Amino acid sequence: MIEFSIAGRQIGPGHPPYVIAEISANHNGDLNQALKIIDAAHAAGADAVKIQTYRPDTITLKSDAPDFQITDGLWAGHTLYDLYEWAHTPWEWHEALFAHAAKRGITLFSSPFDPTAVDLLESLGAPAYKIASFEAVDLPLIRYVAAKGKPMIISTGMADLAEISEAVEAAREGGCRELALLHCVSGYPAPAADYNLATLHDMRARFDVPVGLSDHTLDNTTATASVALGACIIEKHMTLDRAGGGPDDSFSLEPNEFAALCTSARTAWEAVGHVDYGRKSSERSNVKFRRSLYFVKDMKAGDTITEDCIRSVRPGYGLAPKHLQSLLGRKVVRDISQNSPVVANDIG
Repeated sequence: MIEFSIAGRQIGPGHPPYVIAEISANHNGDLNQALKIIDAAHAAGADAVKIQTYRPDTITLKSDAPDFQITDGLWAGHTLYDLYEWAHTPWEWHEALFAHAAKRGITLFSSPFDPTAVDLLESLGAPAYKIASFEAVDLPLIRYVAAKGKPMIISTGMADLAEISEAVEAAREGGCRELALLHCVSGYPAPAADYNLATLHDMRARFDVPVGLSDHTLDNTTATASVALGACIIEKHMTLDRAGGGPDDSFSLEPNEFAALCTSARTAWEAVGHVDYGRKSSERSNVKFRRSLYFVKDMKAGDTITEDCIRSVRPGYGLAPKHLQSLLGRKVVRDISQNSPVVANDIG
């Protein structure tokens, strides 16, 4: 599997999960709020902040026709154009957002939704690109992004296996050599039962790339569990106030919850570790509570060991209890005091 880095941070199975705070529409049309989310993401321990780069006219058409009406779900009652007018991050903010993230020492990159968005992000020195789930079928866009030679992360929400394969092929054909896939369920919010995290193993085996999770559940359980199943990247929406009334606030994490996610994801990664059957550092002082063989009476050099001479007791400083039968009938080679551990050098 190819590991890669974004702005110097290594990403792959041998490294702690890369945690991305998705701002999306949670700025609610206020640049200062977007800057505050960057600050909060940095304070919470996120590795990166992600925005979305589109205008309503680059992502949809201004139409009231039935195809463009949202009739159910979180955004019911809006047209697509109205939703994206409400939710988009103005392009004139981008330079300030990149500059503020750099000042704070946190990586910022974006999801572009058309080639003009890619061109804007290139002019700002974006270190990586994210292809949003709904754009995973836009193979020309994927090829255009791939040609920039930057790391690319593709979310797979709503995409079936054939579509994911086509997206990966388009990325590689376009020149992308640093690719990751995020398992995703494009429900807002999405129930944990829909995630089927076992897919992560299969995705990694099929495509030989780092895999991760774009998580739209309402708590951190699914994201944390994904790390144990090989997720190298975790992306989750972040807001300053879940009751803020914006398009995405209601299914986003508040700063304290995002900080908990960063901690739990990295703790899960540390806990997975590697195959190791040896005694761990935290266990060494607890040998006192293991069982072992101890002499329960005084003995003279040359005395024969009988069943009434030794017992299996705590602590664990003597020979293991499995040696009990083999010691019976043997002789001690020196004087032994009662309550002394049985050690090999004392046995003839």
